[in-house]
Amino acid sequence: MTSNKLKNFNDPVYGFVSIPCNLVYDIIAHPFFQRLRRIKQLGLSNYVYPGAQHTRFQHVIGAMSLTQDAVATLRQKGVIISVEEEEAVCAAILLHDIGHGPFSHTLENILIKDLPHEQLSLHLMQLISNDLGGRLQMAIQIFTNNYPRKFLHQLVSSQLDMDRLDYLRRDSFYSGVQEGVVGQDRIIKMLNVANDELVVDEKGIYSIEKFLIARRLMYWQVYLHKTVIAAESVLIKTMQRAFELMADGEELFAAPALAYFLKNRMSGKEFLQNKEAVIHYTLLDDDDIMSAIKVWSAHSDKVLSRLSNILKDRLLPKVVLNNESFSIKQLESLKLKVSQKYGMSLSEAEYFVYSDSVKNRAYSIENFNIKILFKDGSLKDITLASDQYNIEALTKFVTKFYLCYPKELDQH
Repeated sequence: MTSNKLKNFNDPVYGFVSIPCNLVYDIIAHPFFQRLRRIKQLGLSNYVYPGAQHTRFQHVIGAMSLTQDAVATLRQKGVIISVEEEEAVCAAILLHDIGHGPFSHTLENILIKDLPHEQLSLHLMQLISNDLGGRLQMAIQIFTNNYPRKFLHQLVSSQLDMDRLDYLRRDSFYSGVQEGVVGQDRIIKMLNVANDELVVDEKGIYSIEKFLIARRLMYWQVYLHKTVIAAESVLIKTMQRAFELMADGEELFAAPALAYFLKNRMSGKEFLQNKEAVIHYTLLDDDDIMSAIKVWSAHSDKVLSRLSNILKDRLLPKVVLNNESFSIKQLESLKLKVSQKYGMSLSEAEYFVYSDSVKNRAYSIENFNIKILFKDGSLKDITLASDQYNIEALTKFVTKFYLCYPKELDQH
């Protein structure tokens, strides 16, 4: 007797989400996929928005649900999509984030150098495909844009993919930031295919304008909120100090999966050729990092313990934003104060005083841009089709410089 694999998830954003086929069930049941339950979608954004505790697991299930809706809409409009193609595109969107490490983007390129999560996702997809008897070959072709029907890849990765539609809607729901709410149902109903490209029917133009503005607002209000930047920069500094101490022969508490990466600094190329490293990576999650930080908060190294306590007790640094970069003189002056106040060297003070920049643009006209399909069959980019002047402005990068330093330095 075979078990029933066509089950449902009760999703707080969309209601019931069905598992459409055995392949999707087998992917979800795989240990690599189950790890996504232990990876927070929004890194340390919950330090600002307490409700933002949702996971990559929830996000990819939601993105798959939207992909099912998009396929149904396209079929209604006469686009022929086979059952195999539907299963493969659902598998591709389910697995597009499988390579994310602890706290999602926060520690990308910190634990493993020069290895974007997309490359890691592809590597893990190939391993899962081997475990499932090669059943992910079409999904991998779609994910890598090597499948002949390009619009399927655009459902997974483009300026208007199901990944973005879900994370804007879901992140807005859990953070409570209403500006990010997008009408994903209407956008999906407006999708179409022309010249093998995913396009939007003319009637959907206002929904797309709102989608792009919502994306801009969510970036600056949630993803790149200055306090989120502060928290995540402290986490990065903490891991960098741990790497430095381990390299000097210091013993640090860490779960086996984390200890492996603290002891073995490697490039992306080295990692992908190392089966043992991949096994450790697939066991690594947010819990390993936070359990280490709790123990490190009592470590004898004053830099590691102070950084760990900042995270454990949310004693976050002050963040100053600026339109121009901060002067070296300003940084050196603050480092000297930290050195004197905490009794540490100037090089150690660099863990507590630093500046960097963040930049974002809501829409890129160079890469899989959003095209509007008019009734006469013509296609125009959204920036040309829209009568909103600010839509074109969304194609420009906005850069913000930030300076972090301990709040105590302001106290007299």
